[in-house]
Amino acid sequence: MNIKIERINHMIMEEVSKILMLEVKDERFKFVTITDCDTSNDLSYAKIYVTVLEEEKKEDTLKALNKASSFIRGELAKRIDIRNIPELKFYYDESISYGEKIDKIIDELNEE
Repeated sequence: MNIKIERINHMIMEEVSKILMLEVKDERFKFVTITDCDTSNDLSYAKIYVTVLEEEKKEDTLKALNKASSFIRGELAKRIDIRNIPELKFYYDESISYGEKIDKIIDELNEE
């Protein structure tokens, strides 16, 4: 991945986090953490990976985030100076729960 895309990914992550914390009025978004951003090379799409504090509310929160993506994209356009703001799509980041599962397996093996 080139340096320009990496910088844009980082800017998008920072600004979307700020928008969710300060601009969006929905209380479900207060406990959302942006973990990664993957922007296409032509800057038309951005996959934003999130985690949620309450695991049982992840589906509801993802639906709400994807529904609010046009508002978030509009706010992002005001904050980031690039020609085209990518279309945002939110995904749940499974890597943290996967890492916890691996840690648990390792702990069980060490106990034996």
